[in-house]
Amino acid sequence: MRRFRQYRTTQSVRDQFADVPDIRPHHFIYPYFVVEGNGIKQEITSMEGIYRFSIDLLLDDIADTLSLGIDKVLLFGVIPEEEKDERGSAAYSEDNIISKAVRAIKARYPQIVVYTDICLCEYTSHGHCGLLYENGKPIAYDEELKALRRTGCSCPKPHHDAVIIDNDSTLPLLAEMAYQHALAGADFVAPSAMMDGQIEALRRKLDSDSRTHRTKILAYSAKYASAYYGPFRDAAGSAPGFGDRKSYQMDYRTHDQGLEEIEADIEEGTDWIMVKPALAYLDIIYRASISFPRHPLVAYQVSGEYSMLLNAARQGYFDEKRIFHESLTAILRAGARYIISYYAKRYFRK
Repeated sequence: MRRFRQYRTTQSVRDQFADVPDIRPHHFIYPYFVVEGNGIKQEITSMEGIYRFSIDLLLDDIADTLSLGIDKVLLFGVIPEEEKDERGSAAYSEDNIISKAVRAIKARYPQIVVYTDICLCEYTSHGHCGLLYENGKPIAYDEELKALRRTGCSCPKPHHDAVIIDNDSTLPLLAEMAYQHALAGADFVAPSAMMDGQIEALRRKLDSDSRTHRTKILAYSAKYASAYYGPFRDAAGSAPGFGDRKSYQMDYRTHDQGLEEIEADIEEGTDWIMVKPALAYLDIIYRASISFPRHPLVAYQVSGEYSMLLNAARQGYFDEKRIFHESLTAILRAGARYIISYYAKRYFRK
């Protein structure tokens, strides 16, 4: 009989034999949702304790984030429906909301490492991550579908069955979005659209200008078509107006494909890699950490994971701090070096 209980007798003994380091502020990248205006702090009903901030109040909240030791933030832009168009033009205009936020953050907090999300879904009238094409030609997002989206319907109309999200025509727009963020001072751009070749497109654009060639890329390399994203789409106003994203985000029944996606992104020039979501994909995180040890690996504990655990704790099923500690430890144990988590600030307060 082998005896293992000797490794568990007291907390001190258990700490000595722990394989995963204690969770520290440097492990976290904290996500923010940014809106235009002043004096705005809107709580997101589907994500308790998470807000949309105007830039002035965002700066105040970042001071609090820094006080907890967290020095990395990820920015998502949120704009009104009436400012969205079929090409997501607000995403890559020179005065886009995220570039303004980056400049403001860097002016006040130069020590903050700023990551910016690169995707069109928050800015397109149809809510998809790329441009709409039908029979090889770009199409308009008609008023009928816009009206359906405003009512919350995400069902495709029969005559739009042939509509596709075009890959190659989307790439220059993603590259321009990343370029504008880099000009503003972003340390990392993080393309999440899952368009083939997006890393190469961004890297070429960034490398073409001495002002942006040092900006790094965090690739959403293995991003799965997951039901866990629901609260985020409410927060960012990015739900697709018709259909779904299964034609470009990964099928969650696959595993080797995730490693192939990561390998392709590395070949195209990414600096860091990501697996998203986290808890249901710990096997992918582990395999990625083993296969690509030279590239920092980020795991995204997404909105659905955050809300699910928090709501269950609210129902009294388990202790909030304990369940988040266990879930975050599991992500680090699987091999992630950094975690994007909406719970990061609450973790260090409790």
